[in-house]
Amino acid sequence: MAERRDRPQTRQRVDPTRKVAWEVLRAVEEQDAYVNLLLPGLLRDHGITGRDAAFTTELTHGTIRRSRTYDAVLDTLAPKGIDAPVRDVLRLGTHQLLAMRVPSHAAVSTSVDLTRAVIGHRPASFVNAVLRKVAAADLDTWVSRVAPPYAEDPVGHLAVVHAHPRWVVEAFRDALGEHDGELGALLAADNEPPQVTLVARPGLAEPGDLDGVDGEPGEWSPYAFRLAGGDPGGIPAVRDGRVGVQDEGSQLVAIVGASVPVDGPDERWLDLCAGPGGKAALLGAIAAGRGGTLVANEVTPHRADLVRSAVRLLDNTEVTVHDGRTLESATPYDRVVVDAPCTGLGALRRRPEARWRRQPSDLESLTALQKALLEHALDLTRVGGVVAYATCSPHLSETRDIVDAVISARDDVEVLDATAVLPDVPHLDRSAPYAQLWPHLHGTDAMFVAVLRRLP
Repeated sequence: MAERRDRPQTRQRVDPTRKVAWEVLRAVEEQDAYVNLLLPGLLRDHGITGRDAAFTTELTHGTIRRSRTYDAVLDTLAPKGIDAPVRDVLRLGTHQLLAMRVPSHAAVSTSVDLTRAVIGHRPASFVNAVLRKVAAADLDTWVSRVAPPYAEDPVGHLAVVHAHPRWVVEAFRDALGEHDGELGALLAADNEPPQVTLVARPGLAEPGDLDGVDGEPGEWSPYAFRLAGGDPGGIPAVRDGRVGVQDEGSQLVAIVGASVPVDGPDERWLDLCAGPGGKAALLGAIAAGRGGTLVANEVTPHRADLVRSAVRLLDNTEVTVHDGRTLESATPYDRVVVDAPCTGLGALRRRPEARWRRQPSDLESLTALQKALLEHALDLTRVGGVVAYATCSPHLSETRDIVDAVISARDDVEVLDATAVLPDVPHLDRSAPYAQLWPHLHGTDAMFVAVLRRLP
């Protein structure tokens, strides 16, 4: 008699929102997929819109963000191990039970249906039993059971409570320094979905372009507008390129890079690492208002195409494709912005998989690249000109340590006060020349920016 195999029951009724979320989790696990690139297309393919799209997005992002905390819960209930596809169903069910307003019966029954549809009948009873046990306590109770006591291991406790890798918690604690009492608030902010922020590019957007759009002006950037909700792609000014989607922290980096005074002419600007183009578009628009030009350089051709799209309305901006460490110019620049490739630890709110994908070993190659980019940016800058160095990471190895290493090896550079051009932004360390933004204090990504002037 032939062996009877357990197959997914494709005719089983299954909620498409949960099925899409499961497919994204599997792609992240098996293919190193990026949620922000994969999920929108799956939503379109399945015709999921409106509230259902918002539910799917929160289910997917929230589950991935907190996956290791949920794993700690699940592993206490199934110590013999859980197959990866089943684990992703259980993670989704656990997130609904512990962190979303989904009734217990609905979270359990839809998870069982999903199991039958995408995996098969055999694991369904197991999923049902485990999730019923999960539902017997709330998130705080489960965390108290699986997290090490704070008094014995504060970093380990916070890592479980706020679902961050231990090494990231340690890095954030070091970056906060004497303000390390804010560590819990910072980690909690990383788990909150970020508000979509628009940038009205000066000279291209008019004051009335966002009339009728539900939202409010940003708090720190004069060009920012925070959406209350909805798809920014449906706004005409966004579609035609006069308004873009850009975190307010990223806008502030561009403002710092464009605002610190230079000695002498202020006409030739360079964005050395321009992809995907949001910062370049704002810099180009500001430069155009002063009669200046911008070269937006990007090493990766497909990202350079994104830059071209972002700056398509700016006649003063040229896009080039070159390694920023070896880019040549016959004439030095007055201003250079280096938004260097980094771990992205400052944008964990936006990239739910990044906290688990990044490893401490990534720092060695990234910091070498960052240092080389900053050194070459200074070489491309004329005497009296300025370089703004930025990362979307608060990790000291990618921020102050890079700047300190570069200036200690050169006698033709001085550090300027980046905070001086942000007088209305609170919670900046005014005793230091660097500007470090924080999600829990500014509602932005954790952007870092330092400004250096080239000396004779």
